Amino acid sequence: MKPNVSADESAESFRDHFSAVDDYGKRIWFYPQKPKGKWHNRRVVFTIFLLGLMFSAPFIHVDGQPLFLFNIIERKFIIFGFFIGPQDYWIFGLLMLSFLLFVALFTNLFGRLWCGWACPQTVFMEMVFRKIEYAIEGDWNKQRALDRAPWTGEKIRKKLLKWAIFALISFVIANLLLAYVVGVKELAKIVTHPISDNPGLFAGIMTFTIIFFFVFAWLRDQACTVVCPYGRLQGVLLDKKSVVVAYDHVRGEPRGKLRKGQERELGDCIDCFQCVRVCPTGIDIRNGTQMECVNCTACIDACDNIMDQVGFERGLIRYDSEGNIQEGKKKKLSAKVVGYAALMLVLWGGLVYSMVTRSATETSLLRVPGTRYIENADGTISNLYNFKIYNKTNHPISAEIRLLEDEGTLKFAGTPDLTLEPTGLVQGTLFITLPAEALKDRKNIVRVGVFEEGQQIEALETTFMAPNRH
Repeated sequence: MKPNVSADESAESFRDHFSAVDDYGKRIWFYPQKPKGKWHNRRVVFTIFLLGLMFSAPFIHVDGQPLFLFNIIERKFIIFGFFIGPQDYWIFGLLMLSFLLFVALFTNLFGRLWCGWACPQTVFMEMVFRKIEYAIEGDWNKQRALDRAPWTGEKIRKKLLKWAIFALISFVIANLLLAYVVGVKELAKIVTHPISDNPGLFAGIMTFTIIFFFVFAWLRDQACTVVCPYGRLQGVLLDKKSVVVAYDHVRGEPRGKLRKGQERELGDCIDCFQCVRVCPTGIDIRNGTQMECVNCTACIDACDNIMDQVGFERGLIRYDSEGNIQEGKKKKLSAKVVGYAALMLVLWGGLVYSMVTRSATETSLLRVPGTRYIENADGTISNLYNFKIYNKTNHPISAEIRLLEDEGTLKFAGTPDLTLEPTGLVQGTLFITLPAEALKDRKNIVRVGVFEEGQQIEALETTFMAPNRH
């Protein structure tokens, strides 16, 4: 305890003190005790499912295209087989808005459940890298002793083995990330072809390998408590009705050691500090919900184990809300949650409608700059246009352009191939010719349709210039 600081002041110091840094600004390295118990077993099962989904998703294809693709370089995104290109960024924006609203609603209901169970950082750190560390270096006390020991042959062997496995897994994760960016087919080319054929992508893989190794070997808990803004955001999103990993202070306080042969007049917390020893971010959950807590449930298992040993009821630390603990009432949906849910349903409904009604192509038809109308000898007027047809789907389209006017003709300059590859583009030049008597004004509107196998998939309008008849 600090000099001239009372016990009460010391107990409250967590409110203005970052658990990962000491009083001199030096990082505190955490050695969490190996977790075990019912909740940890559930997380293991969920992690196996999540990692299986994460590593298999790039290999799943729909109509020859990946189920997920986030190609930032070429501005191409595929989500659940639905292609989003540069022309549909408003849909991507609506998706992001819906996701942010979902995060707000989910956090208000269940706190940082995402962080503890599904966030890739936590999944890889706690359920992969930390498991390897336990297997090589032992539990928390052996790890701490090893780090404090001099550099002997045994220490060098263990550290090099651990770092080599960490580097290998980081390399695999970097390749997985690239598979989501360029697709497994392009990734296979990078793997099988010489490095000189794809120096930029290979450099990207090595860069992300180094980043991931740094995050999981050194940054660790600080990725959640320092880098990620979500922990700070939850302070705005949580309320007393949010279900989080919580300590039942009504039942547990006042805390104190268990004395054999003495009638206990204190709360059920025996001050064993097991909940603190297993915490990967080094906090004391008994101080209440804190920014560093990622809801990993390790403290629930540790506390339940102690309760079993001393003969007390389980659930001193559990998933619950502050309101439930304080008032002893069941959770009710707040007006804020209902409002979030209603707004999210509206957004999702609009998003689904936009996807269902979206045309398969996006076509532009513009008069060639600097040209004027052409008066033909047969009494017709012609305008010259540039056209571009963009395929917004992940399957090929054999397009056809037709004039939708009752009179007139449409003729291409040359013989363009209107077969569009998935997410492909074709462009060219065409003439539209109309009878002079059908043109009432100097500027006229003509309608053109894009067809596929006889079915109209898009209609558009463009300006047609003619001589002034007045």
